[in-house]
Amino acid sequence: MKDYDLQNFRERLDKMRSDLVDDSEETVQEMREENNLYPDPSDRATSETEHINLLRIRDRERKLMSKIDEAIERLNNGSFGICEECGEDIDIERLNIRPVTTFCIRCKETLEAKENHS
Repeated sequence: MKDYDLQNFRERLDKMRSDLVDDSEETVQEMREENNLYPDPSDRATSETEHINLLRIRDRERKLMSKIDEAIERLNNGSFGICEECGEDIDIERLNIRPVTTFCIRCKETLEAKENHS
């Protein structure tokens, strides 16, 4: 992979990470400011459901954040874009779609097929 490709991925991953941090901080701030004193039980239930869904989304984003950090570490140590399973280069189109991936498409399909048969 060329240096400018690696730099592009680093910038994208840094931006993804920054956006997730901003979203997380915004959520915390909104939850602190929100007044949860609803006299109507339906309103209270709706609000609680929205909070649960938002927290579920933030949990997924937290997991994505760790994948982003791992991808940045792979950029730092020179292993970015190399499949963990077969050691071959991961196609740049795949990395463009999912820059945190650690498997080439062939190995990922094989792993998913095994998971589906389990």
